Amino acid sequence: MSSALAHGQDVAALTGRHLRHLRRTPEKIIGVALTPVAMVVILGYLFATVVQVKDAGSSYREYIMAGVFAQVGLSCIGITAIGVAGDLGKGLMDRFRSLPMGRATVLVSHTLADLAAAALSIVLVALTGLAVGWRVHGTFAENLLGFLLLLAFAYAMLWVGALLGMLMRNLEAISGVAALMLVLFSFLSSSFMPLTGLPGWLRTVAEWNPVSAVSEACRQLWGNTGAVTSASYPVTHPVTVSLISIGLLIAVLVPLSLRVYRTSATR
Repeated sequence: MSSALAHGQDVAALTGRHLRHLRRTPEKIIGVALTPVAMVVILGYLFATVVQVKDAGSSYREYIMAGVFAQVGLSCIGITAIGVAGDLGKGLMDRFRSLPMGRATVLVSHTLADLAAAALSIVLVALTGLAVGWRVHGTFAENLLGFLLLLAFAYAMLWVGALLGMLMRNLEAISGVAALMLVLFSFLSSSFMPLTGLPGWLRTVAEWNPVSAVSEACRQLWGNTGAVTSASYPVTHPVTVSLISIGLLIAVLVPLSLRVYRTSATR
């Protein structure tokens, strides 16, 4: 009990340190939110008259918002990876490792602080969406569940970033890989376009993409229903698939990241 309390206090202390640093560097929040906000404005106006969604109650701007929110989570990968790699390069991780604290403390506090940045970015994207005409139509509980699902997805992506930062360490390489993941997983999904025009095998890949599941789940919860492209399980049960995908990602990534963190001192 006392060790758990001490671990919690260590996590709170390091998370506070990261949050104070975040307050001095607001560009981190801008970096997470900039691409999604730009997508709201650019796609929302450029493609609004080109792309048609089948549900008469939905507009294209409402259709893309769930995908834009999911893109916030993908944007977190590069921010966290660069932060972790930077701390490793400056020897900060080694100093933390020498302190009498739990092995999970450093990475957990890092991801929790970055989750706060992701939450603020989601607020910025939501305000931008409201400004261009996006609205939610679900119940209070459904709307809240949609945003909680986005935070859970962002937290899973933060652990992707933590693992990437420890494995690569080179900031330029990390930036390139993170940008590729952002583009690949965003556009190989139903985030911005219905999947009806894709060939069969590629449509299956896109349907099982966790970004598609999260996007479709949020559309369903918020009443922003878009185009149903097939009767496959991830399309018809997006909330279930999202929860399972996020749970599996966290269950795999957290222990793997902690294992890499333990051995990173010898590299």
